[in-house]
Amino acid sequence: MRPVVLLLTALLFGGAVVAFADAPPLAAVPISRLDLIWWKMRHAAKLAEARSGAFDLVLLGDSITQDYEATGPEPYRDFRGVWQRFYGDRRVLNLGFSGDATSHLLWRIEHGEIDGLRPKAAVILIGANNLGRLHWPVADDVRGIEAVVAAAHRRLPGTKLLLIGVLPSDRGAWAAQSTAAINAALAARYGGGAVPYVTYFDASPLFLVNGGVNDALFLDPQETPPRAALHPSPEGMARLAEAIEPVLSGWLGDRAHR
Repeated sequence: MRPVVLLLTALLFGGAVVAFADAPPLAAVPISRLDLIWWKMRHAAKLAEARSGAFDLVLLGDSITQDYEATGPEPYRDFRGVWQRFYGDRRVLNLGFSGDATSHLLWRIEHGEIDGLRPKAAVILIGANNLGRLHWPVADDVRGIEAVVAAAHRRLPGTKLLLIGVLPSDRGAWAAQSTAAINAALAARYGGGAVPYVTYFDASPLFLVNGGVNDALFLDPQETPPRAALHPSPEGMARLAEAIEPVLSGWLGDRAHR
């Protein structure tokens, strides 16, 4: 907005400019992707699935979470073994949507996907796409993740939330630095039981080797042509599932899955 317009707006409407300046960033604003047919269909299917029965565990996220539903045909895209190992005998609702940023997950939460549910636990893993083509700054991304956590808690007040930090990726220095900064901010906000209903877990060490991303734990470098590491492979997701299992099995009150 041009300075002259700002001045005129201030003179005409008083505090309106201040209110505009204090508006939340796009990362913390619910935004739909209903213009995408597959996304609209998946949202409708997940609404129906959520009402089909009771769930003890809900997974909220993007393509990294949705990948649990992938069955190949390539071995590096076949997550059936990992899913069966850790979640096959549990009542789990997978609400991962490929390409979603915090704003899109926030929209889905606020449009019925977890309404009426009473799970014992929910896992939140979101934020990778904020650093992709959207290229949102760290402060905005943190506010977006905080908005997702707050919205999930409002709708699931009796549910314990496991918030996982943004996973490492091989998308350049800016993304790596932003990932570290976001996770540090989340640790400061939620670490050490600062928020009683949230447990924070930074999974970054699981995916790093010699100070860099361990390509062997990601499926993207195995594609033809290879792409930069972003999505954990079945082995990578098994590592993540195993790392959070002590927390989840304790919350769910069932056996430890290994």
